[in-house]
Amino acid sequence: QVQLVESGGGLVQAGGSLRLSCAASGFTFSSRSMGWFRQAPGKEREFVSAINWNGVSTYYSDSVKGRFSISRDNAKNTVYLQMNSLKPEETAVYYCAATPGPTAGPILQRQSHYNYWGQGTQVTVSS
Repeated sequence: QVQLVESGGGLVQAGGSLRLSCAASGFTFSSRSMGWFRQAPGKEREFVSAINWNGVSTYYSDSVKGRFSISRDNAKNTVYLQMNSLKPEETAVYYCAATPGPTAGPILQRQSHYNYWGQGTQVTVSS
C-alpha cells in the first residue's frame, strides 16, 4: 500500500522556519522524483519545489527560491523541505507527491505528472 505521510507543519511567526518531512512507503522511493506543493485557502494548489530521484537536481518556484531547500534521504525513504523566512501569505496546506518514475526537468513542476500524493500538513504563518 502506497503511503506518503507529511509531518512538521505547525504555527510559526513571520520570518521563522519550519522543516517538513514526507515519509514514503509501499513503492521504490529511490526510483521516484518527489515534489512539494501547497494550497492556500481559496487558491489553487501550486508547485513549491521538487527533487529528482537521486537528489542531484532540485527545482524551486520563483517565490521560494533562496529561502526553501529540498533534500531527500533515500535510505530513510524521506524527502524534506526546509522553509526559512516564512511569510504570512505562505500559510497553506503543504503536500508531498511522487512521480511514476525517475524523471527530471521542468515537468516536475506539473501536478499532473505526479501519481501519488500525501494528505498534507498545515503550515500557518502569523504576522
